[in-house]
Amino acid sequence: MSILTVTRRGQVTFQQDVLRHLGVKHGEKIELSLLPDGRVELKAARPIGTIKDFLGLLADKTKKVATIEEINEAAAAGWAGEK
Repeated sequence: MSILTVTRRGQVTFQQDVLRHLGVKHGEKIELSLLPDGRVELKAARPIGTIKDFLGLLADKTKKVATIEEINEAAAAGWAGEK
């Protein structure tokens, strides 16, 4: 169990082991949900991505252009655990 001290400004600092457990790094956010009986639930706030965010993710990372057949072969091999 970790015990946190509240500052005059109402702030608390989490210990590194707590942040590691949550998978939270500097600058990332934590979600806090209020539960009955004065309890809270903490979890890492993970942004919900959209397909628009995904498209273009690898743009300009390589000069090679794969054919649809090459893409399908790579996907099939990946699903089969070959790569």
